[in-house]
Amino acid sequence: MEALAREASSREKLIVALDFPIVAEARAMVDALGDSVSFYKIGMELAYGGGLPFARELIGSGKEVFLDLKLHDIPTTVEKACANVARLGARYLTVHAYPQTMAAAARGAAGSGLKILGVTVLTSCDDDDLKEGGFAFGVEALVARRAGQALAAGIDGLILSAAELEPVRRIVGPDLILVTPGIRPAGAKVQDQKRPATPAAAIRAGAAHLVVGRPITQAEDPRAAAEAILKEIASV
Repeated sequence: MEALAREASSREKLIVALDFPIVAEARAMVDALGDSVSFYKIGMELAYGGGLPFARELIGSGKEVFLDLKLHDIPTTVEKACANVARLGARYLTVHAYPQTMAAAARGAAGSGLKILGVTVLTSCDDDDLKEGGFAFGVEALVARRAGQALAAGIDGLILSAAELEPVRRIVGPDLILVTPGIRPAGAKVQDQKRPATPAAAIRAGAAHLVVGRPITQAEDPRAAAEAILKEIASV
């Protein structure tokens, strides 16, 4: 029983990113992964290629869905968009972690099962990228600032790299959901990630979920790649 519970917990922690241009390719990946994966992320690429109706399909088949749309607009628009997304039945939705945006998203999702996650700093960015973009803070300081603002806005969680998990957990306490992308198994190519971590390192640091895309979806055997990551998660 303990082994089965650990397996279920590990599967809940892994979110596979369906970063495909069309639904047919995403559906084929879901079929290939079978019951090894129960949680999927649909980002902007797939969302603009029919991914929102596909999200309904996944939810109807018993899968969990994370809509990674990174909303950011005037508060009224964000609030109404989040209210519409809530009707889809997705579990998570991302918005950029600006105070007005997070507060508006919280209002839009109020009373629904949709959880709002604020994107702190993209894992493809480092201190130099933030400086080039005109920010006064480096990654660590900006993520910490946005963590405090997320608490004030009343959203449910944050997207951040493994490097920021421990200091942010000290800021936000035990209840906020911390989700970590940029996950790369040992020996995998880093690609465009500047703040990557292994699955084990991210779980040890306190991640509630790991978002993994290319190391699974571009693997020769995606199911075997997913199961290897699940095994690593379960070992922590």
